[in-house]
Amino acid sequence: MVEFLVQWVISAALLLLMASLVRDVEVDGWGASFIGALVLAVVNFFVRPVMVLLTLPLTIITLGLFLLVINAIVLLLVGAVVPGIRIRSFWGAFIGSLLLALLNFAVNALVGSAV
Repeated sequence: MVEFLVQWVISAALLLLMASLVRDVEVDGWGASFIGALVLAVVNFFVRPVMVLLTLPLTIITLGLFLLVINAIVLLLVGAVVPGIRIRSFWGAFIGSLLLALLNFAVNALVGSAV
């Protein structure tokens, strides 16, 4: 349970950091960020696998690059559901999802299996 809470706080902080770096993404504060991180986790767990399965031929043809588009769509979905998170364009979501993935990778590489 503690690991989940730590990962949730880190995800919320990274969501705020990403929003401060990407012009087309706005997060109103920590409250919206915490809700956004939770919704992002739920959407990544339930919706994203279905999207990946349905677009598998396109993903294979593009050698996996279409997964970046799926990540952007997931971020757009979170922005549409969570009040306080606004994503103005697809490209903002695309860059934001790419940056969020890189930030998550960096934090996991630094922290390791402690989280």
